[in-house]
Amino acid sequence: MWKHYLKVAWRNLKRAKTFSLINIIGLSLGLTCSILILLFVKDELSFDRFHEKGQQIYRINSKSTVNGETGQSSITGTLEGPRFEQNVPGIKAFIRYQQAGTNIKRGTDVEPLRLFRTDSNFFQVFSFPLIAGDPATCLKDPYSIVLSKDEAIRQFGSTDIIGKTIQLKQDSAFVPYTVTAVAKNCPENSSIRFPALALFRASKADEQNDENWFSHYLNTFVLLDKNANATQVEHQMQKYFQKDASGTFHAMLQKFGIPENSISLPIYQLQPLERMHLDKDVHSGNGIVATGNITNAYIMGAIALFILLIACINFINLTVARSIKRAKEIGIRKVVGSTKKQLTAQFMGESILLCLIAFTLALILTKATLPLFNSLSNKSLSLSYLFDGKLTAELIALFLLTSFIAGFYPAMVLTRYEPTKILYNRFQVAGKNYLQKSLVVLQFVLATCLVALTFVLYQQFKYITSANLGYDDSNLVLIEQYDNHSKGQLFTKLLAENPNIQEVAAKNAGNNSTIGKITSGEIINFRKDLITPNYLTELKIPMVQGRNFSMTNASDSVDKVLVNEAFVKKAGWTDPLGQKITFTTENNKTAEIIGVVKNYHYGSMNENIEPQLFKWQDVQDLNGFYIKIKPGNTTQALAFIKKAYQQVYPMSPYSYNFVQASNKLQYSDIEKWRQILFFGGLITILISFMGLYGLSVLSSERRKKEIGIRKVYGATVSSITRLLTTDYLKLVLIAFIIATPLTIIAARKFLQTMLYRIPLSVELFIIPDILVILLAFITVYLQTRQSAITNPVKSLKNE
Repeated sequence: MWKHYLKVAWRNLKRAKTFSLINIIGLSLGLTCSILILLFVKDELSFDRFHEKGQQIYRINSKSTVNGETGQSSITGTLEGPRFEQNVPGIKAFIRYQQAGTNIKRGTDVEPLRLFRTDSNFFQVFSFPLIAGDPATCLKDPYSIVLSKDEAIRQFGSTDIIGKTIQLKQDSAFVPYTVTAVAKNCPENSSIRFPALALFRASKADEQNDENWFSHYLNTFVLLDKNANATQVEHQMQKYFQKDASGTFHAMLQKFGIPENSISLPIYQLQPLERMHLDKDVHSGNGIVATGNITNAYIMGAIALFILLIACINFINLTVARSIKRAKEIGIRKVVGSTKKQLTAQFMGESILLCLIAFTLALILTKATLPLFNSLSNKSLSLSYLFDGKLTAELIALFLLTSFIAGFYPAMVLTRYEPTKILYNRFQVAGKNYLQKSLVVLQFVLATCLVALTFVLYQQFKYITSANLGYDDSNLVLIEQYDNHSKGQLFTKLLAENPNIQEVAAKNAGNNSTIGKITSGEIINFRKDLITPNYLTELKIPMVQGRNFSMTNASDSVDKVLVNEAFVKKAGWTDPLGQKITFTTENNKTAEIIGVVKNYHYGSMNENIEPQLFKWQDVQDLNGFYIKIKPGNTTQALAFIKKAYQQVYPMSPYSYNFVQASNKLQYSDIEKWRQILFFGGLITILISFMGLYGLSVLSSERRKKEIGIRKVYGATVSSITRLLTTDYLKLVLIAFIIATPLTIIAARKFLQTMLYRIPLSVELFIIPDILVILLAFITVYLQTRQSAITNPVKSLKNE
């Protein structure tokens, strides 16, 4: 019986090639998106779940309040691990994990190495398999190193390298480290990914210095006993910490002149390893893979669901619309004894066959589009994920659900036809077809929303990447040098000799946040930047009050500082010039403010401009060089800069960044979401318009005799075309009316997450909506005009 059903189903698919093709392409696109999203979600939810002791491993986080603002951090210091293990019941072991990048020397070449330092029991707590080496002893020696498989091949061309040495930079010399193990590459769904591991080092003095409770620079993990209660362990940790560290904490506040009520003693918390990746409240750092966001999975899941739903709507609409062609088949089947159950099985069989073809094509499309999807989602997903038992079951469920959704309603409609009416030509198709029209409207609501949101995201991205940052970042090259801070003067002097280089200014590399006390006694957090006097002029950052540092005034380099407008606002000053600030962390040194710098976006435009202070520092002691290149001479200038750098810093790897490109890179997430929405919108439009085309073909075919009669009675081609297109354009207009407020709500919610955003305006929604309506009109018009110009003799000759 089922063999017969499938044979008939295959014949019907072949007979209606156009509609079968529309359904197969639509469903395959929808299923492809759904499979890709399933892979993405599976990867996000599976992070860090491969460790054998994973449910016993926790990361130590801390929560503290500064000036009334509470923040959480995943970074700890040297003492938390060993002291909690020794004094808190339930903690079996600790692991400190620190990003400690260094340089490696091969022959005369020097290049950077992403090195991480950890405790010797790392491989006994975490389940990272070794290709070679002993997990219990490979990190015992201070000069041992473990390489990942890829890093071993990159350095030696082989994984058979136990006992070989590499030269790592330590202070001002290169020191040999012996390879004691080679680890398999870390899984892509691991928050810990290391190319190289060495032993974490802390001196005895460091581990005895109680002030290191408050020097945070690494991650600390603890392994609990199987029967330990994490909440109770957490409570005992805090109890011990308060006993051991509160005296030191208050002494440090007094030492640095910080008011007691301005900062709280940290509160330690245990975060389960398996929940670490998707915890939006605590951001990972210092070598741990960036925290994920389950909201992103929900958004992409919604897009995939929209696309699959639109494809299913197409199937339903086209199948019901084609029912008039199969009406006599159904009538004859009923007359010769087919039951409703048998007819339902027949049509569901056709749906399953079509979905099977679409599903097979979807797997091929998934493999083809996976590199693009990985690029958009910052993933390294593989089709091998599909062999996971749970995911395979989810894919089978997705296939069956799609088959059911696409085939159930058409089967119910078709099997209700009465054979007497069908065979005596008294059959009418589904009255006013409200459901069919509603489904068309729903299709275009979804498509219009995605297109409009893509347009909004594009405009926002364009705005923040082209906005005035408050300084000139064009033709500006940044070189940061972390290995040697004593040759800045020689380097800048060499650069100044090249005519292709306009100017060189220097600043401390990275960001340095600190605290200070103003005249009123209030403690202020601010960003402290050490600069050369020409830094502000080179970047064209204007002064709004006072003056810049002067080379002719020797005291400017000793006890004078500049602040930005945000600092003045935070301090509540009306006249900032002459105000004093005390650096409580620098033996209470005091400096006078001589100028106010206009606010500029030193970070991304998704961040507030925070209080900022500038202090004059000699170029000899700085390690961030801002090099202004003359336009049109980039290649020659870069070649000279590299040569000068290698001459001055022969033991350091050379790298540079164009500041303008780095600024745009800060918005890569928004750009990727714009691309995801663009492709989502493109696919929904493609599927929707294919469905609209198919419906217009069926409508024209169903009304071909009516068209013939109208032409015989003198109707023009344009009037017939208008008659046939109006119904569908009304549906698209209704979809536009419904989609507009929904899009406005979604766009407003998105833009509220942006500190600097475009204003919501009518054209943001009108332009993409008009585009959708225009494309819909063209789609229907091309088909209906073809029907309208057909010779009426062909449609009426059998009457």
